[in-house]
Amino acid sequence: MGKSLYQKVWDAHAVGKLADGRTQLFIGTHLIHEVTSPQAFGMLRDLGLTVKYPQRTFATVDHIVPTENQDQPVDPLAAEMMDALRSNCDDFGVTYFDLKSGKQGIVHVVGPEQGITQPGTTIACGDSHTATHGAFGAIAFGIGTTQVRDVLATQTMAMEPLKVRRIEVTGKLRPGVYAKDVTLHIIRVLGAKGGIGYAYEYAGEVFDAMSMEERMTVCNMAIEGGARCGYVNPDAKTVAYLSGRPYVDMDDFSATASRWLSYASDADAEFDDIVTIAAEDIEPTVTWGISPDQGIAISENIPSAADVEDAVEKNSINEALAYMKLSAGTPIKGVKINVAFIGSCTNGRLSDFREVAKYIQGHHVAPGVTALVVPGSQIVAHQCEQEGLDKIFIAAGFEWRAAGCSMCLAMNPDKLVGDQLCASSSNRNFKGRQGSPTGRTVLMSPVMVAAAAITGSIADARELFEMKPQAAVA
Repeated sequence: MGKSLYQKVWDAHAVGKLADGRTQLFIGTHLIHEVTSPQAFGMLRDLGLTVKYPQRTFATVDHIVPTENQDQPVDPLAAEMMDALRSNCDDFGVTYFDLKSGKQGIVHVVGPEQGITQPGTTIACGDSHTATHGAFGAIAFGIGTTQVRDVLATQTMAMEPLKVRRIEVTGKLRPGVYAKDVTLHIIRVLGAKGGIGYAYEYAGEVFDAMSMEERMTVCNMAIEGGARCGYVNPDAKTVAYLSGRPYVDMDDFSATASRWLSYASDADAEFDDIVTIAAEDIEPTVTWGISPDQGIAISENIPSAADVEDAVEKNSINEALAYMKLSAGTPIKGVKINVAFIGSCTNGRLSDFREVAKYIQGHHVAPGVTALVVPGSQIVAHQCEQEGLDKIFIAAGFEWRAAGCSMCLAMNPDKLVGDQLCASSSNRNFKGRQGSPTGRTVLMSPVMVAAAAITGSIADARELFEMKPQAAVA
């Protein structure tokens, strides 16, 4: 019987069984940032330990950096955290992509663009959205601070193996439907807790057709569906993306590529569960509530608690509607917004900005709307500026910012004020997620965010930008 990629990677990195039944798993690559690492380094010092394999750990600063003036963080705590990261990396010999390196950015953008993220390896990071790296056929876990300490000290972590659910999306996406819509639709179908205990293998024609950056968008939000990690099997696109990247060994690259591809799930691999979704059933999707699974197609009305029988679900809907200040049974399209945010580790890559720039020329951000565009890394920013994308955004009334996490979680000056409603390309819509305890977040694709910014309300980008199916080639 064949094996899934998850099984192959797990077996290749299993060190041994612990007394409590968990597996001690070797972590091939460890990514750190300024928020969860200071305490972990402090624990190492308290225990008199060093970093076991410093060459396997890479650091960057992302969560707390301002995106307007990066010369000196406004917040003293932010400055202290950045100083601590620099000092710890210097003391323990860890590679640090700082603000002056030209390589700084969101950790889940930096890893792939540097070629640090590679197929067939295990990756850990003290950040929820580490699953992003699974787009390359890696098994990537978000971990807590004590586990960050463990990986720094031993290059291993203890965990139980996961079940594997294969999610097949068949057919072809319609115009105006993007990777973000696919992942929001999956989460809507399976639920925010549906993936607990699972790794998600994303497969089928839709994922085969996706670019690497689109696959990253989907894997990024596996955690929002309750899965511990999500991945796509490596293929020729994976190899082409990584070829020539700074941390990819190009000596005998054909052998390296063959090894990477060998990790893909076998044709006769068995899975604990298989879910099939038709691409034609997916529309541009937006969230209406306070959990990523509270999403609907742009053509649908906001749900009503009166339409469900389960008491828990009724309470959940009513709580979300009250917080979001939305009316049950009314269209989501047309709801007024105050802020638009394009960026984050979900949708802050070059292809995201290229796609939006294609459509916004000749349009302008609506009066009263603040629209931020934040590249996921300094390299992404440079690439965009080389292509003149920044000028297109600025001409359309968007603010072009420097690289960082920005308004995704607002551990920096980019925050909502009061009960402002934000159309966001980020990954979470929890209460208070974007910096205000009463701020409201509606998740959607970058192009849908642009449509909302231009119209001043949640809109169907297909209508605004006149997206039509391409004519068939004779």
